[in-house]
Amino acid sequence: MNRIGIIGAMDEEVKILKELMPDARVNRIASMDFYEGTLEGRQTVVVRSGIGKVNAAVCTQVLVDIFKVDAVINTGVAGSLRNEIDIADIVLSTDTLQHDMDARGFGYEIGVIPRMDISVFIADAYLLDTALRICKRDISEINVHTGRIISGDQFISDTVRKEWLADTFGGLCTEMEGAAIAHAAYLNRIPFLIIRAISDKADNSAEMAYNEFEGIAIKNAVKLIRGMLRGL
Repeated sequence: MNRIGIIGAMDEEVKILKELMPDARVNRIASMDFYEGTLEGRQTVVVRSGIGKVNAAVCTQVLVDIFKVDAVINTGVAGSLRNEIDIADIVLSTDTLQHDMDARGFGYEIGVIPRMDISVFIADAYLLDTALRICKRDISEINVHTGRIISGDQFISDTVRKEWLADTFGGLCTEMEGAAIAHAAYLNRIPFLIIRAISDKADNSAEMAYNEFEGIAIKNAVKLIRGMLRGL
């Protein structure tokens, strides 16, 4: 993994990383700014994808086609789907799926992508193991969870919807980009890992909690990314 692509969904997520790349060259492609340079001694491309699955998938394809990345790490924030996963905790993906993929009218189960061999995308074991090791070493004061991260073009802030997502898909947290990045990585046969810092509980308190805790969540995710780049 000589060249790593790092995707964030919002400016706040990638601002710190960009500031740590004083030699970065910027290329604007598909209305996104790709910062190519050295981060923690490793060739890195950092980019803000924008929010949502289409933005995330397009961003991933540009990283593969134009920048020839060997792996993709997606940082961001998410809403917890489990009581034991609290605000500021980190979730590392073992796999991902798209919870808003719904072709039940054609006889498919919800979440299944028609005419594809898989619909659940497995994260890279080496990236996952590295992230776990860095969490224990550098962010030992927070709780780290591994499991399924689910994605859809929806901000979840309703308790009933939250419970349905948890029961139906077995996800630990929900967000709006990760599974699309994983899907694109799978099609291009490159490894990926989705990292999510919990910023809200994905329930009726989500809007208030998000505004209050977003900064804490992003700070922890950035610390993990830096450690991973040193440790890979």
